[in-house]
Amino acid sequence: MTESFLIAPFNDFAFLRRALAACIILSVGGAPLGFFMNQRRMALVSDAMSHAILPGVAVAFLIAGMGVWSLTLGGLCAGILIALFAVYLIRHTKIKEDAVFTLFFLLSLTSGFVLLSLKGSNIDLMHMLFGDVLAINRDALIFIFSVTALTLFSLAFIYRGLLLDCFDPDFLTASGRGRIVRPAFFVLFVVNLVAAFQALGTLMALGLILLPAIAARFWTRHVTTAILFSVALAILASYSGLLLAFYADTPAGATVVLVCAVLCLLSVLAGRYGSLWAETRRQGPGVIMTARSERNFFLPAAKAEAGDGGQTALSRPES
Repeated sequence: MTESFLIAPFNDFAFLRRALAACIILSVGGAPLGFFMNQRRMALVSDAMSHAILPGVAVAFLIAGMGVWSLTLGGLCAGILIALFAVYLIRHTKIKEDAVFTLFFLLSLTSGFVLLSLKGSNIDLMHMLFGDVLAINRDALIFIFSVTALTLFSLAFIYRGLLLDCFDPDFLTASGRGRIVRPAFFVLFVVNLVAAFQALGTLMALGLILLPAIAARFWTRHVTTAILFSVALAILASYSGLLLAFYADTPAGATVVLVCAVLCLLSVLAGRYGSLWAETRRQGPGVIMTARSERNFFLPAAKAEAGDGGQTALSRPES
């Protein structure tokens, strides 16, 4: 009975199997990137970038329709161009980083919405904004798999640099590796957002990437374990969300992200390290973890994983 309840939908329906495969592949490639984005305190930037691809997707749709590769190219170009322009404004004007990304968040969302309304129907608009993971086809699966393979291969080369960027960015800059590590990581992040867009739409794409990574931080002090745990949480949320959507007849993509959000909230409230329960038990009510102690949460493990160079850089006392 239980086995039939948990497995039968995926045995009986090919579209559910494709949706589950897409979500699992996205989880494997996206959750590690979400961990590093969270450690670099770039959650707001991540949210803005997830919407920055919408104008490019809208233009590609107006020109070439709903083709996977045209939408991918349009979203990728828009994401990179908007990010570069945002960085240019931050460096050459007095606008603050959070303000400029809020500006582009709203500009991208509204311009994409208007562009889509010029030709598309309400169905096309809903597909762009919220995706349709149950409609994943072979071309989209191939693209998502290719992006994940590229992400894992690239992370193997820049992993130590990313650790340094999270915990000692000044040392990474001084070493000269920041010129390679940071742009490479940014391109990987945008490409994964475009891949997630194929399944979850622009409004939901960030959920499967960032929320499991935020949750994992409350269960372990080790960087590698946190990354693996975030991948596991994303896969669990994908399976549970699709199963719940099947039986409750709710939108599949939104349900997957909802499960991610619930797991994240439970981790914040009752996780092993740094959660409301753990901090109340350790320090008593009313004590707030400082930004400095939060930054140092993964520091001992990061020293070990970064190797000798990381040991030297990450061991420097903070002023």
